[in-house]
Amino acid sequence: MAGIVLVRDVMSKDVKVVRPDTSVKEIVATMNKFDIGSIVVVQSDRPVGIITERDILRRIVEPCLAPETLRAREVMTSPVISIHSTVSIDEAAKIMVRKHIKRLLVMSNEKSVGILTFTDIVTQVPNMLRILEELVRPHHRSY
Repeated sequence: MAGIVLVRDVMSKDVKVVRPDTSVKEIVATMNKFDIGSIVVVQSDRPVGIITERDILRRIVEPCLAPETLRAREVMTSPVISIHSTVSIDEAAKIMVRKHIKRLLVMSNEKSVGILTFTDIVTQVPNMLRILEELVRPHHRSY
């Protein structure tokens, strides 16, 4: 079916990861260095959590805690919600809405292969609208 956009087509492939004992100060520095809004926490190469900008604001900044004294395991959101790379972005968007999240870890063959964000999906909307325009555009046929 032409026109269906899959998660693997729009996901970010370069997922940054940290260990559960990584300091939040190091995590923030990594997020700033790569200009990213989240980082995945892995243990034995398995994703066990995710830390987002919102997690940092709610769990560290608002209560005025020292980021150098906290570890990833203390601020991460767990479990990580994931999706397979071959799922459509329509289905991914539905999961995000249902779970009230803005990021999905993308998996393939039980390995993390990317991350899909709300922004990744929104940037596809113009392309999807162009595809739909083709469906409703009158076609002139000569018989």
